[in-house]
Amino acid sequence: MTLTHDRRAELLAGCALFSTVGENELAALAERATEVDYASGAVIVRHGEIGTGFFVVIEGQVRVVQDGKVVTRLGPGEFFGELSVLDQLPRNAQVAADEPTRCLALASWDFERVLRDNPELSIAILRGLARRLRSVAASHRS
Repeated sequence: MTLTHDRRAELLAGCALFSTVGENELAALAERATEVDYASGAVIVRHGEIGTGFFVVIEGQVRVVQDGKVVTRLGPGEFFGELSVLDQLPRNAQVAADEPTRCLALASWDFERVLRDNPELSIAILRGLARRLRSVAASHRS
């Protein structure tokens, strides 16, 4: 089933990374987002490859693997792939579907264009990444 533009925007709004983003910025993201379905076990991003996509899980669950260990699982509203898309360096983890999973995907060039055209979206993403970094740092101190 293909999602409408409004439904894609609504799903993106449910992602913590975009929680402070306005309707216009969400509409710009939704315009470029594509739905992608993955079968259980499918590798979505591979460790060491240059990232060409950013993903938001809208159904299902994925596992993030680093050094052969599952470091986290992500479900609806959670995101991955942002670091490699932003810094254009190889991916630092592998992400695979734990079950049939649907994601909204943004190609790196589309993601960058939306960020350039929407400074408020760029700031929101920086804040979201800072929150994630703080959370990871706190979990390593525990």
